[in-house]
Amino acid sequence: MSFEFIRKLPTPDEIRKEYPMPERLVRLKEERDQEIRDVITGKSNKFLVIIGPCSADNEDAVCDYIARLAKVNEKVKDKLILIPRIYTNKPRTTGEGYKGIVHQPDPEKKPDFLQGLIAMRKMHIRAIDESGLTAADEMLYPENWRYLSDILSYVAIGARSVEDQQHRLTVSGFDVPAGMKNPTSGDFSVMLNSVYAAQHPHSFIYRGWEVNTTGNELAHTVLRGATNKHGRNIPNYHYEDLNTLLTLYNERDLKNPACIIDANHSNSDKKHEQQIRIVKEVMHSRKLNKDIHSLVKGVMVESYIEEGCQKVGGGVYGKSITDPCLSWEDSERLIYDIAEYE
Repeated sequence: MSFEFIRKLPTPDEIRKEYPMPERLVRLKEERDQEIRDVITGKSNKFLVIIGPCSADNEDAVCDYIARLAKVNEKVKDKLILIPRIYTNKPRTTGEGYKGIVHQPDPEKKPDFLQGLIAMRKMHIRAIDESGLTAADEMLYPENWRYLSDILSYVAIGARSVEDQQHRLTVSGFDVPAGMKNPTSGDFSVMLNSVYAAQHPHSFIYRGWEVNTTGNELAHTVLRGATNKHGRNIPNYHYEDLNTLLTLYNERDLKNPACIIDANHSNSDKKHEQQIRIVKEVMHSRKLNKDIHSLVKGVMVESYIEEGCQKVGGGVYGKSITDPCLSWEDSERLIYDIAEYE
């Protein structure tokens, strides 16, 4: 056997019992969840801005960033809902290198999954407690979902996960919005099939249990750009792309048609500074077409305290150790610009 079983980790229920959400934060999450739900279902005209570090690598810096975000949120909350990115699993295309705080609570040390699960939960709870903003995370590993299912207000399903059956089935049991990204091929039909699957009930095996789900009507699409057969990045945030997605939505029996635009990744050709221009173009497209305005419910932006990125151990506080991010100054200005469009 090629598996070496090291130790049995605590179940989600055991971790949640040891590190519970305070009752005050439970109520706060319920309020935030309803606000975000109302945007996805069209009851609210507010615009979602899912923004924060590429990878949540350092609790102090992440919570510092989100505290700053909370101050801005107070100024724009009549038009926008700011959802901080606290991404605790950093997928790598090759599977090599830093994989996120769940694997390595200290990026400079060896993996420690027990401490990683604890660090992930503690950071999320601290961030909510200090900012009043519930967060988004990416579900890279479906079996880990319940370690955070009582905390998160938004979940992203990545381009390399969206075709996976276990991800689709797990999302069908969520009670919060799940953004299903287009695959790296850029195929819209794959993304929409994933939304369809997630919106319907299923029976399957999960963490050793036979489970039933009722379907998640809040599952929706996320456009993140594509990569062609030559390895070149192709954007899909332009007006024509949004019109195409709108047409495809209209051809399908899907609940709550909604789309979020990921301004980085293949849409920006991984040039983080281009996110500003991309978001502004998306906002302009919404102004031009009332149907696109109804479809596009928000944007995703990679942003941290310091601009760019550094290697693990680089020592610059609040600077990404994965993909490069916008600086705090540019991010704050962009949020105010988005609010002006609304």
